Amino acid sequence: MHSLHELGWDEFFDKQIDDDERQRWTPARVVWETRERYRIVTMDGEWSSRLAGRLRHEASAGADLPAVGDWVLAAVRPHERSATIHRRLERRSAFTRAAAGRSTGAQIVAANVDTVLLVTSFNRDFNVRRIERYLALTWESGARPIVVLNKADLATEYNGWIAELESAAQGVPIVVTSALLGDGVDEVSAIVRDGGTTALLGSSGVGKSTLINALLGAELQNVTPIRDDDDRGRHSTTSRQLFVLPRGGIVIDTPGMRELQLLDAEAGIEHAFGDIEMLAFACRFRDCAHDGEPGCAVGAAVERGDLPPERLESYRRLLREEAFLRVRHDARARAERTKRWKQSAKALRLQDKLRGRD
Repeated sequence: MHSLHELGWDEFFDKQIDDDERQRWTPARVVWETRERYRIVTMDGEWSSRLAGRLRHEASAGADLPAVGDWVLAAVRPHERSATIHRRLERRSAFTRAAAGRSTGAQIVAANVDTVLLVTSFNRDFNVRRIERYLALTWESGARPIVVLNKADLATEYNGWIAELESAAQGVPIVVTSALLGDGVDEVSAIVRDGGTTALLGSSGVGKSTLINALLGAELQNVTPIRDDDDRGRHSTTSRQLFVLPRGGIVIDTPGMRELQLLDAEAGIEHAFGDIEMLAFACRFRDCAHDGEPGCAVGAAVERGDLPPERLESYRRLLREEAFLRVRHDARARAERTKRWKQSAKALRLQDKLRGRD
């Protein structure tokens, strides 16, 4: 059993509940979710849960429904070992991405997260451009990012990769680990204990599940070896899950993600590329696109060798992608609002017609 405080409860959530709700429902945290099936944990234990019909009906988008890390109010039925979720409390933070595939909606990867461990590894998964993308989304979420470079036992270009990562991370802490051998795990454990709720994000095969098991001190997460032919990982974690660690701290494990589209992340991009933003203040034109304009301070930094051209291209590409997805998302939202309005108007006309018959 855990106290609400050990589960991450504080005044931010407590002040959202009125006296009537305290009498009827129990505060709980979502620790697992898939296809609107949930497991929640309270001070008295863990419960299999479903959404109340009203909560599902009033949600205007999937992102409005509870996600792993959310705090909810639930009616618990101890004799059934089950519960019904009636309300989701306001989130303090949320790691959000554009839904994968053709959908234009937002997907909550993890809610109420204080620290994000961006896990990559010393193999073919190492991709600085992907880390830049993760950093932008983490800054946008309101959480604190830390980069974990795992599988140090496989390192063949240690110093070069560290230097490349430091250039992209722009002062974000970097922790080198070998979860398999236990190297660096104590440092990560200390970060988790002091970091509130910590989410682990990264591609398949970077060793997130092995790291989770090392933190838990037990083999609770399945570990699947990477493929020998291309170093690509298999999805050993298939759903998001929250763990309360024995030595303190809360961790959310997430499935490996190779498609991580941006959504409303302009401020996060600017934070992740603070070096370029600072250079841009010296550009001749305020709306400089850093694409060959005269007097471009960013382009001059590239020519001097002070700024890698790949980093500038990554910055520009992420801004273009974010702008495109924002426009597409807004257009989709307008279309959905129009569709709902037409459906409501049709229902009202039908009601008027039936009243006329009476």
